[in-house]
This record gives sequence, C-alpha cells and structure tokens, in this order.
Amino acid sequence: MELRDAILDTLAKRDPGKSICPSEAARAAAGDGEWRSLMTAIRSEGRVLAAEGLIEVTKKGKVVDPETVKGVIRYRIKEPQDV
Repeated sequence: MELRDAILDTLAKRDPGKSICPSEAARAAAGDGEWRSLMTAIRSEGRVLAAEGLIEVTKKGKVVDPETVKGVIRYRIKEPQDV
C-alpha cells in the first residue's frame, strides 16, 4: 500500500473530526511487515498532504505547522471551511 493511501484510508475509517496517530497509517502500509521503519516516510507524506490542504497535523488537539512541529503528532481530515 502506498503511504499516501495508507494515511487517507486510515483517516477515512474514522468518524468525522477524529484523528489518527501516524503509526496507525504506518502499520496499515506495512501489513505484516516492520512498520517502524516507515515512520519517517509517513511523517514526510503527512507534511505533503497537509501542504495540499487535505489533512491537518495536530498536537494536543491544536493545528500545528507540520514543517516545524516536534514530538507526538496526529492527523485528521481537513474539514471544508464554511463560506
């Protein structure tokens, strides 16, 4: 499974507004394989998806800059803004 698909598919299985840990997507991408080795690539793909406006990167429930954040993060689908 492609990393991008792993993130988006894992998020799609969650209720609206709910988030995932990047490790959940890494586990989905790895299948029965070693998921820990995918974490750097998953976080990189998460930054790409955030830059494209598809997801938000959060820390302690607050949206953060994916390029500068350190430590534990989560991903959630970016909700369309009310017009």
